[in-house]
Amino acid sequence: MPAETDRIERSILIEAPVARVWHALADADTFGSWFGVKFDGAAFAPGQRAVGSITYPGYEYLKFDVQVERVEPERLLSWRWHPAPLERGRDYSGEPSTLVEFTLREVDGGTMLTVVESGFDQIPPERRMEAFRINSGGWDEQVKNVRKHVTGA
Repeated sequence: MPAETDRIERSILIEAPVARVWHALADADTFGSWFGVKFDGAAFAPGQRAVGSITYPGYEYLKFDVQVERVEPERLLSWRWHPAPLERGRDYSGEPSTLVEFTLREVDGGTMLTVVESGFDQIPPERRMEAFRINSGGWDEQVKNVRKHVTGA
């Protein structure tokens, strides 16, 4: 059974149709507008890598770099990435990645968006807890950001 530190899960009700929430997730440029990434022609397609530049102040030196795993329109988007790759000049490519899954479900009042990031127990011990802490707080903010983007509220 996975430890409590292996997985982050956040859910949020977005008062909008599934199709509108899906567009905010699955269209890379739209995703970047609320997540804080500038893409240059990237697309979220299964088996493809999507790379962009982080636009969040103070973190512009970072790259957003994901390997897209699954795209099931209006239901699921998933990718793998290296969580919290903050150290300048460090190559994280040899480390295990975490899996990020966005799932959408139509509910009364709109769309339930659930984000799960799992696999932290495989991250090197010296980075594991800090990566978990950073991404846990990050997902708290990002689910609010997507809701605000979709609803304008």
